Amino acid sequence: MKHLKKLQKIPVIGGLVNIAISHLANSDANSISSHFSQFLRPELANTEELKREIYRLRHQVYCSELKFEAEKPDGIEADNFDEHSVHCFVRHVATNRMAGTVRLITSANQEQLLPIEKFCSHSITDKEFAPWLFPRQDVCEISRLAVLSDFRRRQVDQFAGAATGAINIKSYSETELRCFPYIAICLYLAAASTAFRTDKKHAYVMMEPRLARSMAFIGIKFKQLGEPIEYHGRRAPYYINREMFLSELSPGYRKLLASIERELAYSEKNRGAGLGIGVTSQQNAVMLGLAH
Repeated sequence: MKHLKKLQKIPVIGGLVNIAISHLANSDANSISSHFSQFLRPELANTEELKREIYRLRHQVYCSELKFEAEKPDGIEADNFDEHSVHCFVRHVATNRMAGTVRLITSANQEQLLPIEKFCSHSITDKEFAPWLFPRQDVCEISRLAVLSDFRRRQVDQFAGAATGAINIKSYSETELRCFPYIAICLYLAAASTAFRTDKKHAYVMMEPRLARSMAFIGIKFKQLGEPIEYHGRRAPYYINREMFLSELSPGYRKLLASIERELAYSEKNRGAGLGIGVTSQQNAVMLGLAH
């Protein structure tokens, strides 16, 4: 991987390397999507009990592990944005453990600012796509993505503390391990699917530029709206809409998105997620361009 990074910086050759990496990612996604649901199940949090489980997971990651927030005596990491958010999570089927979570923050009026508006508006220099320019019901923000360390590969590079977690290989099979690096991506796909299903037109996220570059390899190309700032680490403001999301999404990840969409539709229909959107799985597949 270190050699590939060097080659990526060479004109012409770098472009070919990027194409090769994208092809490998797409091929792997085809393989992952075929057995992803055997091990991992995306769902919508439709009860207070599930939400509290999410808040405990977030506390473990954001407070205990990463120290982004102060630890709370009750072990719950929650804020006012949760009151107008849709929560998605991925559960490990074999152990029934919640592996990761993400929320989609919505806005119904001028008082319900998105976090990117309330805390990071100064980082948005590309004003053409600023969230305050659009109707409140059309904007949303992907936020609080968290994956437990048990379900993350170790990432080692030249910087101290670069490892973000390790998988207990004694507890999980080799086939299952192949799914775990995709949990974060699948959470983003789940959040995007939820945004489409609730008819949101403009989505925002504060994330690390290297994650944005990684997402570009699979065809999810966010538009960067400004330079990185210190916000739970070095993060920059990014924007995406439905057309941008679907225009270059690779076939392998379209297949994975369709699988995630089916699971979320089942979660909503059979577990009463209460989004009140009245869209069937097949209708949403047509909206996403995934129906065959």
